[in-house]
This record gives sequence, structure tokens and C-alpha cells, in this order.
Amino acid sequence: MKSEDELGDWRRTHYSTQITPELNSREVTLFGWVSSVRTQGGITFLIVNDKEGSFQVTVVKGKTSGEVVEKVAAVGEHASIGVKGTVKTISKAPNGAEVVPSEIKVLNLAKKPAFSVFGGALPSIDKRLDIRAVDLRRDKAQALFKIQRVLLRSLRAFFDEKGYSEVRSPKLISTATEGGASLFSVLYYNRPAFLTQSPQLYKEELTLPFEKVYEIGPAFRAEESRTQRHLSEITSIDIEEAYVDYNDVMDTLEGLIRRAASEVADSCARDFEKLKKEPVQVPKAFERLTYESVIEEVKRKREGISWGDDITGPDVEELGKAHGSFYFVVDWPTAAKPFYIKPSPGKPKVSESFDLMHGALELASGGTRVESKAVLVRRLKEQKLKPQAFEYHLSAFDYGMPPHAGFGLGLERLMMVLTGEENIREVTLFPRDKLRLTP
Repeated sequence: MKSEDELGDWRRTHYSTQITPELNSREVTLFGWVSSVRTQGGITFLIVNDKEGSFQVTVVKGKTSGEVVEKVAAVGEHASIGVKGTVKTISKAPNGAEVVPSEIKVLNLAKKPAFSVFGGALPSIDKRLDIRAVDLRRDKAQALFKIQRVLLRSLRAFFDEKGYSEVRSPKLISTATEGGASLFSVLYYNRPAFLTQSPQLYKEELTLPFEKVYEIGPAFRAEESRTQRHLSEITSIDIEEAYVDYNDVMDTLEGLIRRAASEVADSCARDFEKLKKEPVQVPKAFERLTYESVIEEVKRKREGISWGDDITGPDVEELGKAHGSFYFVVDWPTAAKPFYIKPSPGKPKVSESFDLMHGALELASGGTRVESKAVLVRRLKEQKLKPQAFEYHLSAFDYGMPPHAGFGLGLERLMMVLTGEENIREVTLFPRDKLRLTP
């Protein structure tokens, strides 16, 4: 027998989830990878997975053609195959029906992987990431990324209904977006350049022609921290909108998360069953705490913190325990926020800014932006940044920049919250961090 076949003119007619009793006696063509081979007497059962689920192929010695029997005897787990056959109702099979094959194509045989994706003890995530494409065949991984697919669809639908234009901003930039040292430098035709930290400055400029924009795209941070919450490459969900302030975009962010969580819960019930998790409960309204009130709350539990300090470590953990589900911390010190965040009128030391938290996990940050070129130049100088390095951005403010506000939300962290995952790498296809640049 030839060990492997060509695809030829075979094309799929159905996916696994469509193999149901309603198709009884129907001829079908399916493709997938073998997740299980089990022989009982003269009967061999193949469980074959595709992107939607699994289907059963039943081969009976003496009834099935000898060529098919021979091919089935040669396949093992992970082999890629095509199956032509007839649907037969059987209650014990997935979805209540199986496929009785008339032909099988063995498209690619597989060697045994370093670990089983079908249950049992798993090695560390770092070991699994070394062969991530195989690791992603696990039921749990499949469930996670089916949820992510629904989540992304929901996000885009929300923005489309609200009148936002989807945009694509450059990922190679000449100047740090927010200042600071957490940048990856690259050579761009023998000139120094950087991978973007965020689309911040571009999305602000795009409010001039489009008023309301959003982007779902990569951002790069040279994170020294290697924790379960940090990556060097993330997917950022960004919006920017003209003629609004930070209160408006907080409302938008709240509505976005409520809509996405609801649609994920409604559409992905089977996936949550595979994860053995319940969909996250989203409150009717997100609590809004001022930075000042949070500092006072921390002071009641320990000494040594004062207005202007960051809220980190045990303090944010305690804050998360006290306020739990989604809540905002608003009105941060101006000095603690990037140069483009607007100081509050009449209170220059306080900014119109917010962080969205879930427990101790920061999900998003945003605020009202500075629309005045003069104020922007002053803010750059206050943060020891050179205005001339941002001239391309500042020039846009010569042409009637509208008042505007926006936020950036981490897709992977949102996925952690929606699915109950504790390690951000589990919800990232190919994670990047300080120690990992492959696969």
C-alpha cells in the first residue's frame, strides 16, 4: 500500500458537527486528523477531528473494502485523512451518527508527539509551546480559541454598529509612542526604528478625518517581567473618538465588555463545558473609584502610601478582593500618565484618565486626550521628552484637532477574564516573552 495519498479532486462536503441522524444514508466527504484508533474484534473505530469537532468512522472487516481496512490499519493518532462514505444513525457516536467509509485517503502520517493531547498529565506550558501547533489540538485549546473567534466577531460587530471605522496603523515607527525604555529597536533601511508600543498617536490623528476609529492589532512591549500576565507581543483593542471625553469612552468600554461577554456565553456553551468553567458574570454597572479614594482605602490598611504613589503589588491585590468584578479607577495624577492624557480643567495635577480592572488584573486604560498643541508641547517637556521628536504628530494639531478620548484594551487579558484562565500564554497562539522567540 502506498503510505500517503494525494488530495486530488476530493473536496469537503460537510464538517463533523453536520454528521447527524438527519443525514442518514447521505454520501459525504470529510477531512480531519485522527484523534483515536480503537479495535474490537473485527471492528475498528476511528475518531477524526476537524475544526468544528469530531466524527466517528467505523470499519468492519469483511464488510468494508480490503483497501480501506489496510489503510486504516496503517494510521495512528494525528494522521491527516480524508473519508468518503455514507452516514449511518447510531446513538453512541458523536452527534448520534457515524460514517461508514467507502474510500479513505491517508494524506499525511504522523509520528507520536512528545505528549498526549487526549487527556492525562500534561508537561509544563513551556514544553507544550515548543510544539504549539500540536498542543492547540487539545480540546481545551480548541475551546479557548473558538471563544476568542466569537469574541473578536462580537467586538467588531459592536464597533461597526456604533459607527467606528476600522483602521490599520504602522507598526514600524521612528519615535517612541509614549516615551520610556520598553521599546524594541530594529533597523529600517539602516536607520534606527522601533516596534510600536501602541497605535496611540496615529489613532488620535485619525479622529481628524474619521472622528471614530478602532483597531485590533499587535503592540510590542520590551517587558522585563516574565509573569503569567505579561507578554512582549500583545493584541490591543483600541478606540479613539472625537467630541467626547473620558466619561463617554468609559461608557463605551463598559458596553463593549457587557456585549462581548453575553455573546460569548450564549454562543460558546459547549466550549465552556470543555473548559469546565462558567461564563463570567458582568455587573449591571461598573463601579467607578477615584484614585484619591483608593489611596485613602489603602491608607486604612497600611502606612507609607500617599497621593501620587502608584498602586501595585499587595495593594492592588487587596483592592481586587474588595471590589472584585469589573471596576474603574479614575482621575489619576497627571504626572503618572502619558503626555497625551489631558489634565482636568482647574485641577492640573489630576488627569481625566482611567484604568479598568478585574480583581487585581488591569484590562484597559484610557482617558481624555490633550487637543491643544501648546499644552501637548508643555506635557512633553514635563516628561523629559523632546517635542521635535514628535513634530510629525504635533503638526496635525495645527488643523483643528477636535476634543477626543479613547482607550486601549488587551485582548489576551480580556480572554483570561472571560475564560477563567490564569496564564496569558494559554490564550495566545504563539506567545512572545523575554525568553521565547520560537516557534
